[in-house]
Amino acid sequence: MLAAIDIGNTNIVWGIFEGSTIQAHWRLATNPKATADEYGVLCASLLEQKWRPPKRITGAIISSVVPSLTETFVSMVETYFACTPLVVSSDMDTGLTLKYANPKEIGSDRLVNAAAAHHKFQRDLIIVDFGTATTFCAVTQSGDYLGGAIAPGLGIAAEALFTRAAKLSKVELVRPKTVIGTDTASSIQSGLLFGYAGLVDALVKRMEQEMGRPSYVVATGGLASVVAPETSTIQTIEPLLTLEGLALLHQRAQGLPFLSSKN
Repeated sequence: MLAAIDIGNTNIVWGIFEGSTIQAHWRLATNPKATADEYGVLCASLLEQKWRPPKRITGAIISSVVPSLTETFVSMVETYFACTPLVVSSDMDTGLTLKYANPKEIGSDRLVNAAAAHHKFQRDLIIVDFGTATTFCAVTQSGDYLGGAIAPGLGIAAEALFTRAAKLSKVELVRPKTVIGTDTASSIQSGLLFGYAGLVDALVKRMEQEMGRPSYVVATGGLASVVAPETSTIQTIEPLLTLEGLALLHQRAQGLPFLSSKN
């Protein structure tokens, strides 16, 4: 059994795979000050509640964009899962040819998403990840990772608006009934949700122009289900893409086949 752990700036998403099948997954708040023991006790408790004692874990892989937590989780996995985890880097065999000027600058989550989407769809792709940042990755059918774009995430934009504008209050990030808001709350919701949908569509179309052909557009990340339905370019939502990519890269590192359905 494999523990796949994706450490993001806002959330830590992790799951348990048996072969290439995910059995369970959880979302935790990211706390850079938490210790390996704090995360270890929490993860072990979640496993036991779900049905699996930690000793059943036989392998682990970590993607991290929070350097201060990378070693924390390596230590946690070694102590509580009794195995040495792989840590994703641009030096790993991802199945992609990295065309980035400096591949080490690519966030490990972007690499994992690109590897998973390429393996799953085998076509020209643009992957949009709605996380702390909203990231875009362009991947060709032959597996060339071309690069992409990074924009502030929807949550960051909302928080900045509420912090810097004294008379605006926090609102729930849900779809308003109309684009033309009839009160302050719905006006903010409209600007955030429909504004970000427009941002996504504009960047996707510009990327396709540079690639010289249309691409299959895949969305993932915590807010994908909120924003994607309002866009005209996103064609599918893959909520577990990053975890699936981690399982794929672990299997590749072990020289084992990874079976998944292609859409």
